[in-house]
Amino acid sequence: MQTLEQTSRRNFLKIAATAGGGLFLGFSWSGASALPKVVNPDSAAAGAINFNSFLTIGTDNIITIFSPNPEIGQGIKTAFPMIVAEELDADWKQVKTVQANLDTSKYERQVTGGSGAVPHSWERLRKAGATARYLLVEAAAKRWNVSSSEITTEKGKVFHKASGKSATYGELAEDASKMTIPKEIKLKDEKSFTLIGQSVRNVDNQNIITGKPLFGLDFYREGMLFALIQRPKAFGLKLKSVDSAEAKKMPGIVDVVTFENSVAVVGKSTWQVKKARELLKIEYEKEFDLESSADHNRIFKQLLDGGEATVRRKNGDVDTAFKNAAKIVTAEYQCPFLPHSPLEPMNFFAHVREDGVELVGPTQTPDRARTEAAKITGFPPEKVTVEITRQGGGFGRRLSADYAIEATHVSKLMKAPVKVVWTREDDMTGGTYRPAVRYRFEAALDKTGQLIGYKLRGVGMNAGNPTREDNFPSGAVDNLLIDSVDHKSPITTGPWRAPITNFLAYAEQSFLDEVAEAAGKDPIQFRLELLEKAKKAPAGEIKYDIDRMIAVIKLAAEKSSWGKKKGVHQGFSVYFSHRSYVAQVGEVVVEKGKPVLKNMVAAVDCGIVINKSGSLQQVRGGIVDGIGHAMYGNLTFKDGAPDQNNFNAFRLIRMNEIPEVEVHFVDNGISPTGLGEPALPPAGAAAANAFYKATKKRLRNQPFMEEEAFKNIS
Repeated sequence: MQTLEQTSRRNFLKIAATAGGGLFLGFSWSGASALPKVVNPDSAAAGAINFNSFLTIGTDNIITIFSPNPEIGQGIKTAFPMIVAEELDADWKQVKTVQANLDTSKYERQVTGGSGAVPHSWERLRKAGATARYLLVEAAAKRWNVSSSEITTEKGKVFHKASGKSATYGELAEDASKMTIPKEIKLKDEKSFTLIGQSVRNVDNQNIITGKPLFGLDFYREGMLFALIQRPKAFGLKLKSVDSAEAKKMPGIVDVVTFENSVAVVGKSTWQVKKARELLKIEYEKEFDLESSADHNRIFKQLLDGGEATVRRKNGDVDTAFKNAAKIVTAEYQCPFLPHSPLEPMNFFAHVREDGVELVGPTQTPDRARTEAAKITGFPPEKVTVEITRQGGGFGRRLSADYAIEATHVSKLMKAPVKVVWTREDDMTGGTYRPAVRYRFEAALDKTGQLIGYKLRGVGMNAGNPTREDNFPSGAVDNLLIDSVDHKSPITTGPWRAPITNFLAYAEQSFLDEVAEAAGKDPIQFRLELLEKAKKAPAGEIKYDIDRMIAVIKLAAEKSSWGKKKGVHQGFSVYFSHRSYVAQVGEVVVEKGKPVLKNMVAAVDCGIVINKSGSLQQVRGGIVDGIGHAMYGNLTFKDGAPDQNNFNAFRLIRMNEIPEVEVHFVDNGISPTGLGEPALPPAGAAAANAFYKATKKRLRNQPFMEEEAFKNIS
């Protein structure tokens, strides 16, 4: 059993309630002084006792557990309550899950991004459930005049075996309010978990399949107006003049307003404002260079050859290693810009009132939306409320607050509640893309096939640092140089599922296969030798767990029967990102003379698996996302404007193209380390390396379908 020491009572504060003798416990996620904050009783069960910021227990035995982080399809609204319910010994059938609104006084990290929600909140959530359970046990012990050590709990009930007495949590809730908060909380031994690790249906499944209003696009407020925004049609243009006379004449149009570099058409329905927007006559002028994809290719070459690079990591004497090399392997890999393409386009509701601002919508960063709204309106942040809706996908796009900013501007100008809605074309051409990147790799081998030198230069378009200089094979090569150059482009970029590593892993792992082949070694054995070298004689600092990486490599090799399947061409990839480790094997077979990706085998170390069903979905979805965009995703530009604006031109993977995905989890008992993103980065390389095995043609650029090598084999 694990014990979490609390040197003071700063993590919990008991407040005597004036109504119903309830208990109010304000829980501080950061461990700072607890505050007398109470969960909104309107969302909880009738007669509920508020035990902390995560849960209430009603006299009807309904346990309401609040999920603070935005739900974008990653399953956090199910996983978070499962963690609390596990320590509470709640009956999952009696658990009601509610999406919490933004409240930084209760919740330290109300953000969905970086696969960090569960790792950050794991112990906090467990403490919340364990504390409530402790109070219920103490209440029962006092009522029955027995020792609390003789009491057990199971499925929302408290038992005293010797006397045969039992009580439900609802019956004990008010008595529990009179108990003293402990100075330390004992957590369960992970081996005794009964809920965590099981397959649990997503708590919103029923509402989703029956069409209940959960998403931002579903939100409606009587009397609200609708707005569509006309943004510059090319990156690098700025607004010069607007003629909105014809648009204002259209039925249902209330007004046309301008702000910053945008024009908003406001009316009574989305269809009316969409038709009116088509009648706007807008003149733009050039502010920055209007870049085309051809320009980007030229810039990549210039910066790879002679750009002023920032050194990210350097070990040993790289020049000497390459000078003395028996063989040098060089390759370049490139990826395009990509839109996020969530099923639900951007949308947001704002009502700027005289006394504050109300925001409602799908955001991965509700506090950012609040902060930006406060800046626009001049209200202090505490006067801005944010209600978080379920989100039809995010993939990093909703980490930005631009669409919430637009809604706030328009509401302020209109002095009315307004919902801004983006069309699919707006969503695909509106920016905040995955950065385009090009990498140049060089490897030096000695006469025995040992990797003695490694160089990587990354050039990105608004990518910041397009490398992850401390990831494998750093630490495993004595002489290593990793540097980068960033081109400042008017095309806006932002995080895209597994930022940077979504393509870097593809490039690195494909290149390592090239080096393994040049060294005359099996790709898996080549990587294992490098890891053993890093373990025994590390070159500089190691910032990844070598043993965890070795474990997933060996598990993937075992489960895929690596090298033992006749007629199956296998490709390998392994990557560390967002604190987790994933190894994958892609399997290609030749059907009617064409190579077809039939199967993907994944070995995953994400620590303790909370919801097996949700975890499988995350891994499978990440792999499909990874191979789909590697094979088909491409956003190109002409004079600053995207060439693709909808799915008729922007290709996604199709159902009949999705391979079987087999997933195996490493059971090592460590605390969860994130799962929303780590399965995506290695997927493309596993597929590309398998295609190479089948065709002997390297796929160095994404999307594959644009590569001559792929066109000739597919």
